[in-house]
Order: sequence, then C-alpha cells, then structure tokens
Amino acid sequence: MLHDGNGWVVDDRGQRHWGRFGAAGLLVVDRRGPGAPVVLLQHRAAWTADGGTWGIPGGARDSHEDAVAAALREAHEETGLPADAVRLLDDPYVDDRGGWSYTTVLAELVADVTLVVEQESEALGWVAVDEVDHRLLHRGFAGAWPVLRARLATSG
Repeated sequence: MLHDGNGWVVDDRGQRHWGRFGAAGLLVVDRRGPGAPVVLLQHRAAWTADGGTWGIPGGARDSHEDAVAAALREAHEETGLPADAVRLLDDPYVDDRGGWSYTTVLAELVADVTLVVEQESEALGWVAVDEVDHRLLHRGFAGAWPVLRARLATSG
C-alpha cells in the first residue's frame, strides 16, 4: 500500500492529473517575523508535472491516507519540514475537479526549521504573500491562490 497513489488519472473534464486517489499539499504561512507574512513555495524541477513553476509541496494521496496525512507526508518528503513544526489552520480547501481533487491543507509555522531541497525541487523559498502573484505559478495553485490567500488572511 505504500505509495499506491502514484499514477495518472483523468478527471470528468478530460484533464490529466497525478494521484490515483487525488492529491494534497501543504500551504505553510510564517507570521513570526517582523515583516509581512511569508509562505513556503517550491520551485518544481523541470522533469516534474508543470515543471519550472512555483507551488506548494504536495503530491499523490495514497489509498490509506486522508488529505491532511498526505499533505504532511509530502511536505516532509519534499522539504524536510517536520509535522510538529506546524499548526493546522481551518478546514482544508478542496478543489474538486469531478473524479479527482486536490486538497490544500493550511498550516502556520510554529518552530524554526531547516529546509532541504530534494530532487523534485529546483528551490524552496519563503515568499511574501504579496509577492506570490509575481512568480510563474503551477496552474492548479494559481487558480486556487486567491481563495487560499483570503483564507490565510482570516485564519489563525
């Protein structure tokens, strides 16, 4: 059952997505600094789906996982972020595509962390919320960002 979610599926609109049981990602905000809040973004490696774009750490859900568990696992695998370094915020945001969905789990950083750039990433960065729109964003994340940004502003 380990990583049985890896694989492509087609949603009800005919669009192809990674994750046989859907996918999930972790949107982490850090409000601890003196400046504007920042979010953790991943610059996706060129060989990945939508490579070269910026998004959040995430990936395929396995059959035995809920979205929160998948998002925390993927964030750890892709950045080294430990689950105990974040506090979950609000309910996850589900982008339902009909037959496939991507769930974004919102979290707040509560401890200092050392991030690790691994093979699925070109880079990781803490980006000011107001600067996110200035990056070339992953299509799915770009579509969800306005809603996610508003939810971050009211959560906590």
